[in-house]
Amino acid sequence: MAKELCDECPEAKALFDQASEILGYDLLDVCVNGPAEKLNSTEVSQPAIYVASLAALEKMKTTDEGKALIDSVDVCAGLSLGEYTALTFAGAITFEDGVKLVKLRGESMQAAADATPSGMASVIGLSADKVDEVCAKASADSGGEPVQIANYLCNGNYAVSGSIAAIDKVAEIAKPEFKARMVVKLAVAGAFHTDFMAPAAEALTAGLKDTPISAPKIPVISNVDVEPHADADTVRATLAKQLTSPVQWEKTMTTLLEKGLEASTEVGPGKVISGIMKRIDKKAVCDNFTV
Repeated sequence: MAKELCDECPEAKALFDQASEILGYDLLDVCVNGPAEKLNSTEVSQPAIYVASLAALEKMKTTDEGKALIDSVDVCAGLSLGEYTALTFAGAITFEDGVKLVKLRGESMQAAADATPSGMASVIGLSADKVDEVCAKASADSGGEPVQIANYLCNGNYAVSGSIAAIDKVAEIAKPEFKARMVVKLAVAGAFHTDFMAPAAEALTAGLKDTPISAPKIPVISNVDVEPHADADTVRATLAKQLTSPVQWEKTMTTLLEKGLEASTEVGPGKVISGIMKRIDKKAVCDNFTV
C-alpha cells in the first residue's frame, strides 16, 4: 500500500516520514513490506489508512485538475476512521495531532478487544430490519450474548458486532433461517462501534481533551448523528461517542444526496465507498482517487 504514491510524490512520502517519527516505527515500510498480520492489526492499520488517505490528497494537489477538485469541495465525510481524515482535510485537526489521535484510537481499541474477545461479520442480502431480527435471535439463541448492527453501509450490506458466541450464531442462522445471501466474518480485532469499545472511548476522551481542535472550515458530517460538526467541543464529544455507536453511513449518503450532492470523490486505499454509493443510488457520481 502507498509504494507507488510515495515514489511519485515527495509530498506524500514526507507525510509518511513525519508520521513515522510520531509513531516510533517506519509506517511506509510496514505498508509496503508487511508483515500482513502487523499491517492488519487495528493499532497499525488505523494510522496507515489515515496517512495514506491524506498522502493521496497531496498527490491530487500536484495537478491543476486535482487542485481545482479539492478547491471545489464544500462538504465531506469519512466512514469510521475516515472521519479523522475528513476533519483534517477540513482544518479541524492538524496532521500531527491526527496521527497521535489515530495512534491512541487504534491502541485503545486493540486493548479493549484483547480484554474481552468479540468480533464482527458482514451480513449480505438482507434489509436492516431483517438484520436486526437476525441479531435478536442470535442473541437469544446464544444465551443473551450481545450482537447488533455496527455499520449501516447500504441496503443488503450491514456489518454486525458482538460477542464471539453471538457472531457465530449469526453466521449459523442468517442464511438458512433468514435467507441472507451470505455471512462473512471480518478479520478485525473486536466488536467495533458497540459497548465493547467503552474502555477505548474513555481513553480517547482523555486524548481528545488535550488535543487542539478548531471548527471545521467546511461541514464534516458525523458518523454518529449525521449532523455537521459544529465546533471543537462537538468534535471531541462525537469522536469519543463514535467508538460505541453504529456508523450511520447509509443515512449520511442518502441525506447528502437529498440535499443536492452533485458529485463526490473517494480518496484513500480501495474503492469500497464508491461501491456503496452506487448501491445507494446508481445515478450518483462518485469517482476514486486511490493509493
